[in-house]
Amino acid sequence: KKEDLLVWRGEAIRQLMKTSPMKAYRKMRVTAKRGDPYSMLRPLLPSDPEGILYCIDHMAHRKHDFLLRGWCFDREYSLDRVLVVNAKDVEVPAEITRCRRPDVASVYGLPEERELGFTVSIDYTELKNMPLYLEVETARGYTCEKLPIETDPDKRREADERFRSGGKDRHIITDYEDWARDHATAGAELEQQRAGQDDPKLRFSLLVPVYRTDPALLRELVGSVLAQTYGNFELILSDGSGEASPVAKLIDEMAALDARIRVLHHDRQLRIAENTNAAAENASGDWFVFLDHDDLLTADALYELAAVIHSDPDADLIYSDEDKLLPGDVPAEPHFKPDFNPDLLNCVNYICHITAVRRDLAERVKNPLLLDPAFEGAQDYDFVLRCVERARRVEHIPKALYHWRSHKDSTAADPASKRYAFEAGKRAVQAHYDRCGINAVVSMGAYPGLYRTDYILPDPEPLISIIIPNKDHIEDLEKCIRSIQQQDYSRYEILVIENNSTQEETFTYYEQLQAAHSNIRVLFWDKPFNYSLINNFGAANARGEYLLLLNNDTQMLGGDCLAQLVGPALRPEVGAVGARLYYPDRTIQHAGVIIGYGGIAGHAFQNMPASANGYFSRIICASDLSAVTAACMLVKAKVYRQLGGLDGAFRVAFNDIDFCLRIRERGLLVVYNPFAELIHYESKSRGYEDTPGKISRFNNEADRFLKKWPDILTKGDPYYNPNLSLDRNDFSLK
Repeated sequence: KKEDLLVWRGEAIRQLMKTSPMKAYRKMRVTAKRGDPYSMLRPLLPSDPEGILYCIDHMAHRKHDFLLRGWCFDREYSLDRVLVVNAKDVEVPAEITRCRRPDVASVYGLPEERELGFTVSIDYTELKNMPLYLEVETARGYTCEKLPIETDPDKRREADERFRSGGKDRHIITDYEDWARDHATAGAELEQQRAGQDDPKLRFSLLVPVYRTDPALLRELVGSVLAQTYGNFELILSDGSGEASPVAKLIDEMAALDARIRVLHHDRQLRIAENTNAAAENASGDWFVFLDHDDLLTADALYELAAVIHSDPDADLIYSDEDKLLPGDVPAEPHFKPDFNPDLLNCVNYICHITAVRRDLAERVKNPLLLDPAFEGAQDYDFVLRCVERARRVEHIPKALYHWRSHKDSTAADPASKRYAFEAGKRAVQAHYDRCGINAVVSMGAYPGLYRTDYILPDPEPLISIIIPNKDHIEDLEKCIRSIQQQDYSRYEILVIENNSTQEETFTYYEQLQAAHSNIRVLFWDKPFNYSLINNFGAANARGEYLLLLNNDTQMLGGDCLAQLVGPALRPEVGAVGARLYYPDRTIQHAGVIIGYGGIAGHAFQNMPASANGYFSRIICASDLSAVTAACMLVKAKVYRQLGGLDGAFRVAFNDIDFCLRIRERGLLVVYNPFAELIHYESKSRGYEDTPGKISRFNNEADRFLKKWPDILTKGDPYYNPNLSLDRNDFSLK
C-alpha cells in the first residue's frame, strides 16, 4: 500500500551519495509487498554496515521437489554461501547453484561478473513435513533473516498462491498494475478519437459466442464494446445456451439499447465452433473480430485495428498484445508479443487475442466451415493457422487491447482445465504441416498448450560441413569433435581451420585426427585472427549442402543436436538455424539475440537457469528471431555464398548478427530451435575483451554495426516488443 512506502526525495538521495562508501550506487530500487514473506528487499544504508540486500524472485512447489531462485549481496558485493537448514539449524541436503545476475547488477551498479544469484532445489519427499529455512550468508559472515520453506503438502498450495501474483515468474509482471495505468491511452486522446469520422467502408463484425455467461461479465463485455472510440461496428451475440437460456432476456434488452447489437437465439445448445460460425454467417462487416463472452476490450481497440488497415491495405490478419484480469479487475501477466512469428505460432497459439481477420480471407480459408468443429477446443488455433497460410500480410499491434479474464472457470486461470483442447491443438499444427507439404511430426510440449516439432529428414541425409576455427586448446577441440561423433546424424564432414597455433602437440593431434577419420580435414589459415574470414575460408572449401559454424569450445548434448539444426532448415523459407547454449554451470548463455539490448544487441535470457521457461515459454519454444549466435549456427551453403559470407570488417564481434540481419533482408527466416542444445565454454580460446587493443577493436566494430543497421535499432527488433526492456535480457517491462 502506498502509505507503507518510504519515498526518499532528491536531497536525501544526494546526502546518501555523499556519505555512503558504496560509490557504485547510482540507482536504488525499494519494493515491498505487505504480508508476503517471500518478497523481501530493503535498501542498504550507510548506518547499516551489516545490512544485506536479498530477494526471492521465483519459487515453485513441484511433485517431489521445491525450486527457489533469488539473489543476495552486501556492502562488499559478496555472497559466500547459501544453505537450507531445519528448525535446529542443521543443514539438510539441497542442490544449490550459484550464478551471475546481470539484471540485479545493472540496477545496483555492481560488477556483472559477480555471482549474486542462486538457485536451490530441495527433494523434500524424505523430510516428512519438517520445517525448513533458507539461510544466506555473505563473505563477512552477515546472514539475512531465515526464509521459511513450506514442506507440508497441505500448505504448499497456499504458500504458492501467496507468492504468485498472476504468473509463474514474478519478474514478468512486476509493477504491471501501475505500468498499465501509466501507459493506458489518455482520456483526452480517446475523446479525440471519438470526434473523428468513422470510415463508412470499414465495418467490423464482432463475433461473440455466448453460453450461459455470468450476466455481470456479459454486461461488462458489451459495455467495453459500446465504449469503442471507433463506431462503425456490429456486435453479434450468438446465444448457444439452448432453449432455456438464462441470458436470453438480458441480451435482448441490451440489443434494444443500441442498433449495432444483434442477437441470435438457438433452440439447442451449441459448442464454440458451431456458435461462432452462426455469428459469422449472419455478419455483414468487412472484418471479423473474435471475442470471448466474458472478456473486455480497451476503448481504443477497434480504432487501433482501423489505423493498421488504413496504413497497410494488404493486411489480412491483425493481432494485438493482451493481458489478464485477476479477480477484482487487477491487470496482470501482460503478453507483449513479437511481430508475426510462424515458428513460434507452430509451438503455441501466441496470437490468441485480439484477432481480426479480413472477411475475404475468412471466406477463402473455409474448410468448408469458418471454424472447424473437428478441432473443438482449439478451433481458433486451427483457423489462425489456415489464415496465415494464405494471408498477404499479418500485422501486430504492440498494445494490450484485450483483457482476458482469469476466474475459476476460465482457461486463463487454469490452462489444464480443458485438456481435450491441447490434443486438438496438436492435431491443428499437424494439419497445418500436412497442408503445407512439410514432413514433420508434432508432439506435446513441456506444458499444456505448447507443441514440439520434429522434422523427418530425407534419406540420404543432407551433407553438413562443420567449420571449426581453432588455435591450440586441443582438449576443447577434442571434446567438441567427440560430441559431434556421438550424434545420430551420419552425413557430415568436419573442417578444422587452424589459425596460428604454437604448441607442437596441436599439430600432432591434427595428424592423428585426419589419419583416423576420413571425414575430418585440417585447413591452414596463417593470417591474423579474423573470425569472419576464417569461416569464409572454411566455407569456400566445404562440400556440404549446409554449413555449421561451430566454436571449438562447444559440446553438443544428446544425440539429435545435428538433426534438430538441420530439420527447420529443410524448409525453403529458412536461411539459418541457431541453438540453445549453456554455460558449464548449466545457466543459459544463448537463447537467441535481441537487437537493441544494451544499445546494440545481446543474448536473451542469459544467466537464467537451464530449467527456466522464460517469458511466456520463449526459452523452450522454437521461434523466429532477428539473429542467433555463430557459436553454433547452421546456414544453407547457397545462402552463405549468395551473401558473400560473413563481413570481414567484423573481425570478432557482431559478424554473426550482421550476417543474420542480411539473411532477414533476403526475406528468409532465422530460426531458434531450443531442442538443439550445447554447452559453450565461452571465450576460452581467444579470451575476453579486456585489453586496450581489444577494447578499441570492439568499439570500432560496434560503431560500424550501429551505422550499418540504424533502421532496426531505431524501430526496434520485430521479434521483441517495444513495451519490453532493452536494459535487461529477461523480457521485463520497459
